Amino acid sequence: MPCGECTACCTSSYFVHIGPQETETLARIPSDLLFAAPGLPEGTMLLGYDENGHCPMLIEAKCSIYEYRPLTCRMYDCRVFAAAGIAADRALIAQRARRWEFSYPAKDDRDQRSAVRAAARFLQEHAECFPGGAVPGNPAQVAILAIKVYDVFLRYNGESGKTGRVSADPEVAKAVMEASEKFEARRDTHHGRPHAPQLHISPNHTEVEGFR
Repeated sequence: MPCGECTACCTSSYFVHIGPQETETLARIPSDLLFAAPGLPEGTMLLGYDENGHCPMLIEAKCSIYEYRPLTCRMYDCRVFAAAGIAADRALIAQRARRWEFSYPAKDDRDQRSAVRAAARFLQEHAECFPGGAVPGNPAQVAILAIKVYDVFLRYNGESGKTGRVSADPEVAKAVMEASEKFEARRDTHHGRPHAPQLHISPNHTEVEGFR
């Protein structure tokens, strides 16, 4: 993620999850800044924020443990809001996310963008179709889930265009849950980040391709 000097996510009153396997990160954070994450696997910790909403490891506008920063920080990407057409729930991040503009060199790129946004809308508008609170309420989590399952909407859009049939909401919801489970299974298998739509950012912003 080409953050440059931006520290919006570091100064937006976020709790940062740190897994028990992140031993080098945990060793560099004072223990009095950490507390157990409720409802998560044993050993998972949370790093809070100060009275100004700033990460306590942010010193003089720079991460003091950058080389050992948590995986949560490494994976955070405000471009997901712009890609999914969702407003961030933090003012500084929303401001930053609005600056991202994507280019779509080919029809497939435009179709993927449309599918991601269709997925985000469906998740927001049809939460009742998902049993047991399977749809997150957090905007960032909704945007990420939309990117994970966008291919469901590529498929349904293609089928409805050919047959004129619009799939029922419960049917789409079931397909979304299955796609999410497959995404997570692939990630576990490859120990990395599986395929996501390649969104090309236009030159009037930082030049970069895809989600990293």
